[in-house]
Amino acid sequence: MLTVLLILIPLVAGLVTFGLKGSGPKTLGLIASVASLAVTVGALFQYRTAPESVQFSACWIPQLGARFSVGLDGMGMMLCLLTAISFLLIFVVIYGRNYERSNSFYGLMLLSQAGLTGVFTAYDAMLFYVFWELALIPVYFLCSLWGGEKRIPVTFKFFVYTFTGSLLMLVGIIYIYLQSPDKSFSYASFTAGNIDAHAQSWLFWLFFAAFAIKMPVFPFHTWQPDTYEQSPTPVTMVLSGIMVKMGLFGVMRWLLPVLPKGADMWSDAAIVLSIIGIVYASCIAIVQSDFKRLIAYSSIAHIGLMSAAIFANNEQSLQGVLIQLFNHGINIIGLWIIVEIIQDRLKVKNLNDLGGIAQYAPRMAIFLVIISLANIGLPLTNGFVGEFLMFSGLFQFNPWFMAVAGLGIILAAVYTLNMVQKVIFGQSNQLTETTTDLKGNELLVLTVIVVLIIALGVYPKPMLDLVSSTTELVNKVY
Repeated sequence: MLTVLLILIPLVAGLVTFGLKGSGPKTLGLIASVASLAVTVGALFQYRTAPESVQFSACWIPQLGARFSVGLDGMGMMLCLLTAISFLLIFVVIYGRNYERSNSFYGLMLLSQAGLTGVFTAYDAMLFYVFWELALIPVYFLCSLWGGEKRIPVTFKFFVYTFTGSLLMLVGIIYIYLQSPDKSFSYASFTAGNIDAHAQSWLFWLFFAAFAIKMPVFPFHTWQPDTYEQSPTPVTMVLSGIMVKMGLFGVMRWLLPVLPKGADMWSDAAIVLSIIGIVYASCIAIVQSDFKRLIAYSSIAHIGLMSAAIFANNEQSLQGVLIQLFNHGINIIGLWIIVEIIQDRLKVKNLNDLGGIAQYAPRMAIFLVIISLANIGLPLTNGFVGEFLMFSGLFQFNPWFMAVAGLGIILAAVYTLNMVQKVIFGQSNQLTETTTDLKGNELLVLTVIVVLIIALGVYPKPMLDLVSSTTELVNKVY
């Protein structure tokens, strides 16, 4: 039942929040996020001792053969842990902020958490699709109601992209359901191997398009920089830290095991698109002056590497992807928190308007440097282990792919260190001279992030052990 609680806590709290006033919404949001993290940690211990105890299945829509089947493996457990930690950090860091119609804001945030958790735990294809949409709808309203000046056209573009991908995936799900001998949406039925190679070759693109849009992978990425720029920063944290992981998770949970022959046919094409995205997004990031757009393009490059490593189809690359799912989420949320703090203090996001912040906010400068170094994969930070494994796996698959993808490391160092230089070093100005250092809640959140960065960089074994069973399963099926 712990797995069901992971979904129910934010779902019920989100619905209750809509009826609260004053400080009630943010207080309930914080309490619900603490409770979600506590249940997630409990589920983690239960998973380690008795994996079967975190599985739950009940009758849902018997006429369609759909069941409410949820469960946790290493990958799902890790992503649920990332979701719980991330929402708690987000709610703590924005606790002092005042949002118009705060009951709706926090209610939608909690509903998105419920949808994300459902995606990572679903073992029924119809249930997976329902949660996939549930995670999207609250974010659409969050962006359109609390976003920037261009939020309406940008949010419409975001919705069209993601909804189109969802419809393509739904077509694929229905086709596979009709081919199943027991007319069931169960994970076991979908992975039974009832689809011939020809059908898998075109079904691959129906699923891959949906997942590639969500990641996003080139050329399905064009919605992302605009959406990140126009969204309120807490929503951007959810989008870049957690929601993009839905696409990568979907590939590893539903695409590779369900359509192994299709994935084998098109793996080179998927890797090429991913690598193009790495180089393209990195080059665009170098010339960005907007803080939020720079991090958005940085995220595209990092996700591109993870996407390429998945289709390399070997144990090292898959292990690298699995631990990088967690580590990238922690690092990118850390960067967005710095952006949120600077934007709240100075009301600007143009790098050319910043400079010299280290003189007036030394603690914030230290945290920005550490998180930035982790983002480019410096040894002894959490970003290094996953990137090393992914590049090693790509090298085993095709050394040329690894060589081109490796340009992303060099380019990432260029745009990241240039960003650090412009923000915290150099000459200060009248605006940055008014900067104040971190408040208590901001210091607490960034300290947690840096502790995770260093701890998982120095000793990644617990994370590798957690995902090892998932790596073996994907390798066995794919």
